[in-house]
Amino acid sequence: MGKYFGTDGFRGEANVTLTAAHAYKVGKFLGWYYGQEAKKRGERARIVIGKDTRRSSYMFEYALASGITASGSDAYLLHVTTTPSVAYIAKCDNFDCGIMISASHNPYYDNGLKIINSAGEKMDDSLIAQIEDYLDGIRGEVPYATRENIGRTVDYIAGRHRYVGYLISLCRHSFKGKKVALDCANGSACAIARSVFEALGAKTYVINCEPDGTNINKDAGSTHIEGLCKYVIDNGMDVGFAYDGDADRCLCVDEKGQVVDGDKIMYIYAKYLKEQGKLTNNTVVATVMSNCGLFKALDEEGIEYAKTAVGDKNVNDYMSAHNNCIGGEQSGHIIFRRHASTGDGILTSLKMMEVMLEKKETLSKLAEPVVIYPQVLKNVRVKDKSAVMNAQFVLEAIKKAESIIEGNGRMLVRESGTEPLVRVMAEAEDIEMCNKCIKIVIDAIAACGLLLK
Repeated sequence: MGKYFGTDGFRGEANVTLTAAHAYKVGKFLGWYYGQEAKKRGERARIVIGKDTRRSSYMFEYALASGITASGSDAYLLHVTTTPSVAYIAKCDNFDCGIMISASHNPYYDNGLKIINSAGEKMDDSLIAQIEDYLDGIRGEVPYATRENIGRTVDYIAGRHRYVGYLISLCRHSFKGKKVALDCANGSACAIARSVFEALGAKTYVINCEPDGTNINKDAGSTHIEGLCKYVIDNGMDVGFAYDGDADRCLCVDEKGQVVDGDKIMYIYAKYLKEQGKLTNNTVVATVMSNCGLFKALDEEGIEYAKTAVGDKNVNDYMSAHNNCIGGEQSGHIIFRRHASTGDGILTSLKMMEVMLEKKETLSKLAEPVVIYPQVLKNVRVKDKSAVMNAQFVLEAIKKAESIIEGNGRMLVRESGTEPLVRVMAEAEDIEMCNKCIKIVIDAIAACGLLLK
């Protein structure tokens, strides 16, 4: 992680830690950087931009486009769209790179810049380091383009429509007769999800699909899924799908109103692929945050698994290196690598529909073999993440907690990649043991004077 960019881009409160000036400079550097290579080809560099529904996203869109065009490249605007759509278009339409303006599941006053390379994957660390050096003035200024060399902005909403068509093309079954509820989190999914499900014939019911710039993720979407659970039960839905702000993750709700999280989604699809002889390397790629229940269920099916550090970029990098086809995170970032290069919430929901229709089973029945261990996660606001992770007193407290839980679960303490938080997670056979072990660690952080009040 760098000074500005974390595990999921440059994220912070709009015009506080992430400003319009930052966005302008990021755009200007990328326009110049890719412009150098484009000139050698006798072309002008092309950068595609998407955004979510936050009020500040429009400001950042114009700031990025101004920087890109000021340095001589062209900015193509997808307008309100999803992160995976930007990744898809960047790759398929041969853009030099893509930028998604979103803070994902964060509240509306935060925003972020996710930079995507021409392969549709998150940008490599070497270029991110160069951008950070430019933001800090270490690299010096990049030149302005002049006269006919100044870039232009291009309305590219057609790219979003093409992505919708691509999603529809992946489905082998009609959804006719199925009652499907979608929670769009008042975010990016509002522009896409309904049209996909209706085109496939589902009786589609949509909630939280009236974005006003400040209600993204507010008591809605995958981080507040209780509303969708109630809606599914009250209205007799066959299934429900909840997205986050930029729709790169999805959680499901079965016909009984029970949450089917990313771990269960990976199990369901991996088992389905194995039955078809299509599970490459017989392996699922999860992260260290995945529940013990997932791994026990995979063991029962004879399916192997790998664990990466948290972050869908880490999952994708591992999958790419080892030719795996299914992986993801408990939070609902699921990567179907045969079809996408990043987590895609709407694609995830379509894949769950595929399994339900192909096997003629309810979602609750498909998820039943995964028995989730109780898991408690506390996000602790701290003064210095690094100091916490290196404090001897805290390390001793973690060891003490691990000794209590050993054999019956696990502890995981890690820094947030995007916020001033240390995440303390305990997983055990009962909630009381989880809470006891978490308290030991948090008390130690407080005793070191590192809690941020």
